[in-house]
Amino acid sequence: MGHVSFLCKLRSPYVNNAEKYLRKIRYILSELELVRSLKTSPCLSTTEDAAKDCPVSRIRNFSIIAHVDHGKSTLADRLLEITGAIGHDSGNQVLDKLQVEKERGITVKAQTASLNYHYVGDRKIPQGQYLLNLIDTPGHVDFSGEVSRSLLACQGALLIVDANKGVQAQTAANYRLAITKGLTIIPVINKIDLKNADPERVYGQLKTLFDIDKNSVLKVSAKHGDGVEDVLKAIVKRIPSPPARLREPFRGLLFDSWFDRHRGAVLLLYIHDGSLSVGDQITSVNSGRSYEVKSLGMLRPQEEAHQTLSAGQVGYMTCNMRSPSEVCIGDTFHKKDEAVEQLPDLKKATPLVFAGIYPNDQSQYLALRSALEKLVLNDSTVSMVPDSSPALGQGWRLGFLGLLHMEVFGQRLEQEYGAEPVITAPSVTYKAKIMGAKNIKKYGKDEISFSNPTHFPDVQIISELYEPIVTATIITPDVYMGSIISLCVDRRGVQISSVNIDDERVMLQFSMPLNEIIVDFHDLIKSVSSGYASFDYETSGYAPSKLVKVNILLNGNIVEELSTICHVSKSARVGYQLCTKLKDLIPRQLFQVAVQASVGSKVVARENIKALRKDVTAKCYGGDISRKMKLLKRQAEGKKKMRMIGNIEVPKHTFISVLKR
Repeated sequence: MGHVSFLCKLRSPYVNNAEKYLRKIRYILSELELVRSLKTSPCLSTTEDAAKDCPVSRIRNFSIIAHVDHGKSTLADRLLEITGAIGHDSGNQVLDKLQVEKERGITVKAQTASLNYHYVGDRKIPQGQYLLNLIDTPGHVDFSGEVSRSLLACQGALLIVDANKGVQAQTAANYRLAITKGLTIIPVINKIDLKNADPERVYGQLKTLFDIDKNSVLKVSAKHGDGVEDVLKAIVKRIPSPPARLREPFRGLLFDSWFDRHRGAVLLLYIHDGSLSVGDQITSVNSGRSYEVKSLGMLRPQEEAHQTLSAGQVGYMTCNMRSPSEVCIGDTFHKKDEAVEQLPDLKKATPLVFAGIYPNDQSQYLALRSALEKLVLNDSTVSMVPDSSPALGQGWRLGFLGLLHMEVFGQRLEQEYGAEPVITAPSVTYKAKIMGAKNIKKYGKDEISFSNPTHFPDVQIISELYEPIVTATIITPDVYMGSIISLCVDRRGVQISSVNIDDERVMLQFSMPLNEIIVDFHDLIKSVSSGYASFDYETSGYAPSKLVKVNILLNGNIVEELSTICHVSKSARVGYQLCTKLKDLIPRQLFQVAVQASVGSKVVARENIKALRKDVTAKCYGGDISRKMKLLKRQAEGKKKMRMIGNIEVPKHTFISVLKR
């Protein structure tokens, strides 16, 4: 108390601010208590020794999951501040490090931080120092692969729900994902400081949808820090320690990676069993290749080097792995010449949206390939195969989990690697059933998949076409239910169910074709509901569909690169939109150009590009009218002949404008 009286004497002139300075005194005392506890706790005082000697029973691995903008990153900031990982003036959303995350205000990449926390509370739980490995995950459906991968290294999850908005579509999806992986869920109602916050209503929603007991729910204000200390205590009390065994042979699970220009591939490992030290020789189960461990460490959230990582811990590793192609997310590592059982592999996310990526100029091909390989290392949910286009040259066909995923990937290419690629309009993967023994032998199978319209098979050899179907979940206030149902029906949706969450909100489920929702459906949902509805979807296989290929013809000649695939009921609308756009983009010729959209031999839309006309009668200053008529007739004959033999050169920028989203 000597420190207290000394500080009080210093502040004696400011009696009116006594409460303010009393809080400061309490904070200093808590810091002194923390230093004292670090010296006497079972884990040693230095962070490296603490990480090395901390028993598995005092480790907690957990993730933060929620819908977009429910306060995950803000809560992560408070957890980092309370545990001393960052200062109180470090800024907002510390774990959102990417420029695209700061610009868009969303998390797109899961981030890890290892925290030291001194637990004082329930006597049933051993008090002292604990190691908390936190993983902050994205909330948008397009980045569900990041969430699924992060949960592999966790035994529990904080489920954050906004006290004002309540349970949203992605809240339900993330809850189901965590439950299927056997994680302990700690429900947290955030933003209780808001004027319109209604925690009681959110309690009811959690009970109705997830059967969560009200007594297990925590209430916090991540912005002001209220109740965050209770969250840390709940993590220690409720989440089990990892099922790791220190005395067993080393097994490590690779669940994330990124590229460093000096060190090559940096791997994020969950140490399932045993221990790993710098200099050890390790082997990949997936590739069979062996590597020497060059460096190890933890993220706190900045990199902190360690000589050893032990069972239950999460940390980064660098080795002599230079090629991004050697990295396989979900891979198991073990020490060389030690036989171990492979850990459960991560189920690879299936890309839903495909787009072509091409360099603006073919001289930039190698630079773009290098940038793509490094970025795909950081985002393993993206699939990448070489592709080519007569109009755009050599490139790649990339698969994404959604439209926002595609947009963010393109933005990161530009910001992090200075690339300026041409990204074509998104499409989905279709399937076709082939008939005829000769045709089946030609393709090597009776069912083929394709995402590029140029690979659409001949209709004469197809017995049936299939398109991907998703189960869409929409949570909306009931006043907008009619507009949303009309929108879904217009997009060929079939209603599955309707559940009242409370007196004001309803959860709708529709079975919908994926190609109807990948471009603008999410924006339209927000528009018709004034921003109050939320949308999420899950894949549910393929279904038969009447699909057609819409061809574009210029003066009767098919331009294959401009073709597209759509449902037969929308072929006329799609054809008209393409023809109207091309009419404005294709330069005028010396003869009339007919722009047509056709399905098979039937023309469904047409636009005409008028010819450039030279005034051949300008030099005639009078005289007989027959002279002018003769010149006009000769001009008409020349244009007719030119139309028969002339070639239409479509500039590259026209293809880019049509193909680019």
